[in-house]
Amino acid sequence: MIDRAAIAAARRQLATQPDFLRTTPLMRVSGRSLGVDCGEVWLKLEHLQVGGSFKARGMLYRLLANPVPDSGVIIASGGNAGIAVAAAAQALGVRCEVFVPEVSPEAKRARLRTLGAEVVVTGAAYSEAFEACVARQKTTGALQAHAYDQPEVVAGAGTLALEMEEQGGRLPDSVLVSVGGGGLIGGVAAWVESRAHVVALEPERAPTLHAARAAGQPVDVAVSGVAADSLGARRIGAIGWEISQRHVHDALLLPDEAIRAAQLWLWKELKLAVEPAAALGLAALQTGAYKPQPQETVALILCGANFDPASLA
Repeated sequence: MIDRAAIAAARRQLATQPDFLRTTPLMRVSGRSLGVDCGEVWLKLEHLQVGGSFKARGMLYRLLANPVPDSGVIIASGGNAGIAVAAAAQALGVRCEVFVPEVSPEAKRARLRTLGAEVVVTGAAYSEAFEACVARQKTTGALQAHAYDQPEVVAGAGTLALEMEEQGGRLPDSVLVSVGGGGLIGGVAAWVESRAHVVALEPERAPTLHAARAAGQPVDVAVSGVAADSLGARRIGAIGWEISQRHVHDALLLPDEAIRAAQLWLWKELKLAVEPAAALGLAALQTGAYKPQPQETVALILCGANFDPASLA
């Protein structure tokens, strides 16, 4: 069970490594400045986190909460979770092996190698890289970290929402959250519970939660598109699915064109360089997929920045 108590416990454990995680800024702007008819928009700048994404929280907690054998830690990742594990492993002085799919950008692979990880590129999609990772773990006995579906990973992600509430002095009225495998929305929704409106956002070409809701249970989906490297899970995780059933009422789909436009807008207008997965919240507001009330305070989580910055040109 991931709840507020579990997230608070994760926060205490993470505090034992004060030189690793960053308290990322909360940027507060008027809705009008973003072209949105609402009172205020909060931008949680988690793309400035260690490793370039929110994943650092859960991955460090996974390593701190479990004994790590001499063979180290192993993970399959589209990139962000692997980078987070590699950074945590480097900080703790343990070995790290990361399996990435062929769709992962070279920028993310290069970052992994810089952090000292052994990188294995295999499979056309995350699911195939994951299968290869599981087979490898059985031979090495390494501690396996999951990109989104482990209690420590979800609870660690939830500390982001705890931190945002502290910074804002309260919760916003709504929080818009990008969804891939469900680790981030699981953690955010578990902290927020019913105290704010949590909205799940997915690309049309990677609809794991949307498909699960239509089927009444997690199902495999085909994934592709502009955000597939970080929102490319083929199935919503069991933990994220369970929490979303209790605390997430809206799940919206967004086209790649809107996601890309929002990514470019964040760079051109605010000089915030984020990957496509981090732009879904703004895309939902600017396209009207999510329509806030005139006085509503809306929070967007800019969840990652591991991409080739040349793509913003």
